[in-house]
Amino acid sequence: MTVPSQPAVEQQYAPDAEVVDICRDLIRIDTSNYGPEPGPGERDAAERVAGLLDEVGIASELYESAPRRTSLVANWEPDGVDRDAPPLLIHAHLDVVPANAADWQVDPFAGEVTDGCVWGRGAVDMKDFDAMVLSVVRARARAGVAPRRPIRLVFTADEEAGGSLGSQWLVDQHPELIKDCTEAIGEVGGFSLTIKDDLRLYLIQTAEKGMNWLKLIADGTAGHGSMRNDDNAVTELAGAVSRIGSYKWPDRITPAQQAFLDAISEALEIELDPDTVEETLAKLGSISRMIGATMSNTANPTMIAGGYKHNVIPGQATAAIDGRTVPGGREEFLETITELIGPKVRYEHAVDLPSVETEFAGALTEAMQASLLTEDPGARAVPYLLSAGTDAKAWDRLGVRCYGFAPLRLPADLDFVGMFHGIDERVPTDSLEFGARVLDKFLAIA
Repeated sequence: MTVPSQPAVEQQYAPDAEVVDICRDLIRIDTSNYGPEPGPGERDAAERVAGLLDEVGIASELYESAPRRTSLVANWEPDGVDRDAPPLLIHAHLDVVPANAADWQVDPFAGEVTDGCVWGRGAVDMKDFDAMVLSVVRARARAGVAPRRPIRLVFTADEEAGGSLGSQWLVDQHPELIKDCTEAIGEVGGFSLTIKDDLRLYLIQTAEKGMNWLKLIADGTAGHGSMRNDDNAVTELAGAVSRIGSYKWPDRITPAQQAFLDAISEALEIELDPDTVEETLAKLGSISRMIGATMSNTANPTMIAGGYKHNVIPGQATAAIDGRTVPGGREEFLETITELIGPKVRYEHAVDLPSVETEFAGALTEAMQASLLTEDPGARAVPYLLSAGTDAKAWDRLGVRCYGFAPLRLPADLDFVGMFHGIDERVPTDSLEFGARVLDKFLAIA
């Protein structure tokens, strides 16, 4: 690998100085996303980010797809950048999934620091990266230290519901804001997986599964609950849901997945048997749940509804299916779903977003490896396929090559994957500071 050199920085500054405080500040703004209805704080968070940028002389614009569904876009092109280079898109979302405070050890919107971690909804997904970006940009702006090339900062609403009121809306309504970018970095990548004391793999997201959220609909004949009914919508739906939930999807190994498996094979110094790959991955700890989910298409029933009274057979029943498809797997997925639900149940798309995939190659990925090595001599950047989805699905529509690179050196025993949308979400403060320093080095050479 050719590692680009980092230009000398004349002025001293601390890119990690504010990262913990900014993360806490953003967590305290409840930006829970409940779907199409306005959440309590997306507008407030966007205004807070705008204020933080304005304090260091970076102007931004707010865009609303609907009342209070607010995204922010800023161009940072200070003196000293290479204006012949296309802007690097750095994107992060401001919304979070809801949290039930009764389930948590701490108030999920208090931003507490306990046991060396910042706790709260969004600490991992993804106000940690929001804070890293803002801490680095503010430090550089104050010190007058430019990044290598122009930076396009985008903080979006609605990512947790598929981005239709955030990134997807921006691409549809304001493509000119993004179209001059060729590469992007965002969430769910750059975090460490400890293999041994002197080796940590940093997983760089180069691909993500497609999102096929389906609504199953079974129509039947309504009637009295005491009578026989051979056209019962609930019965038909229950059968379809059961068949989907128990179906074993065949493995479909994509290039990104194969590259990750090759890296694991090399790191563990073992040959991976294709028939026992998932057993081997289990040795990696909680990350195996995420990686295992990328071995194939998946479909999980998540909601079911039907009827309104105990003694009334309803004329219709519905269910929700969270489907995720590997790159190239959408057609097979829909054909299989059609077979599993049978002739009396139909489906509609609630969300239909494609998979995203790019190569782990080029100067940007070399810059990732180089910047990680400045803070962790045992770092090795490797590509992987994400089981979930991000705003990259929107930027990909404009031809932007998207990577997940939100660097975090994590304790080996931390269940990081379990933090995503889980209870007691938290991120170590030293991981946040590490990420800010790595991101600072990255902006100097990317």
